Amino acid sequence: MIIGCPKEVKVQEYRVGLTPDNVAAYVAAGHTVYIEKDAGTAIGFTDQDYINAGAQITDKETLFARAEMIIKVKEPISSEFSYFKPNTILFTYLHLAAEEPLTKMLIEKKISAVAYETITTAQGLPCLQPMSQIAGRLSVIESCKYSQSTFGGQGLLFSGVPGTPKGKVLILGGGVVGLNAAQIAMGLGADVTIMDIDANRLAYIDQMFDMRIKTLYSTRQNLLAELPTADAVIGAVLIPGAKTPKLIRREDLALMKKGAILTDVAIDQGGCFETSRVTTHNEPVYTIDGVVHYAVGNMPGCVARTSTIALTNSTLKYGLELAAKGLTAAVKENPAIREGLNTHQGHITCAGVAQAFNLPYVAALEALGS
Repeated sequence: MIIGCPKEVKVQEYRVGLTPDNVAAYVAAGHTVYIEKDAGTAIGFTDQDYINAGAQITDKETLFARAEMIIKVKEPISSEFSYFKPNTILFTYLHLAAEEPLTKMLIEKKISAVAYETITTAQGLPCLQPMSQIAGRLSVIESCKYSQSTFGGQGLLFSGVPGTPKGKVLILGGGVVGLNAAQIAMGLGADVTIMDIDANRLAYIDQMFDMRIKTLYSTRQNLLAELPTADAVIGAVLIPGAKTPKLIRREDLALMKKGAILTDVAIDQGGCFETSRVTTHNEPVYTIDGVVHYAVGNMPGCVARTSTIALTNSTLKYGLELAAKGLTAAVKENPAIREGLNTHQGHITCAGVAQAFNLPYVAALEALGS
């Protein structure tokens, strides 16, 4: 198969879909790999590194024209839509439930889009997990930063010092993001509370942290009771493939401290705060009703080298399987890849995406003609 890996074009996005080591693996398996010029230069992967691994360096137009499968990191943005030719395989993060124009383009061009975030195994979401780990850890670091007075925050040090109050961090969601956020917040010495709707998960967290973290079952009443004392709220909610529910409403901001921060890690799936809107690393925060909001859509992009290596460690095996077997056989034979298929031949094959836009859903095997 002919593989193409373009340079990412989102603001402050320095990750790349393939490392030189990944290229070597594809080439060793008999595939041809095109890398867009300077795709990995910002994080220390030079064009010569890719050439040494067996790739061909080219421009964006040539890459898209020749590639049978495009491997990226982030979902394509509007400036990239025109490069896609019909019937291409796209392997990347998609988050389509929050991306209606992209969804329409994929349907119109009959792109077979396999989303990292919905590839599912018995153990969970293997291609989403590394970025969730990074985003969870960054969420606390960024919350600390933007709680500083210079950024409109309360001027609060989460760890405190002897004789001063610690910061109170409320984490909504006890999954991978929430757990990693809790680890960092605990390490800083903050006062941490996690809310979740899974009582078994809360029991696990309670045991894991030796009861040093407060756990609460997630109800509207419990949330409203916690908001007045929270210095930072981290939105770590995930419904794979679907839009995220809005847990904090606009009117709820009136309950919060002035200068408190809402950090919405769920923004890729639409966000879990009603007042969230996507921001960038160039302008990461804004303030509504005295509450600071951080909702960067590509949080791990600011630690791009670590993120690229962690991501491709997880995605490589699935990409190699798609390249070796072709899309149809890979989807039929591997249930994990089948769950990853979001669009095919003009059909939406992810139930959460179809529901988000009130469009017809077609099961993956049905779309393949099985």
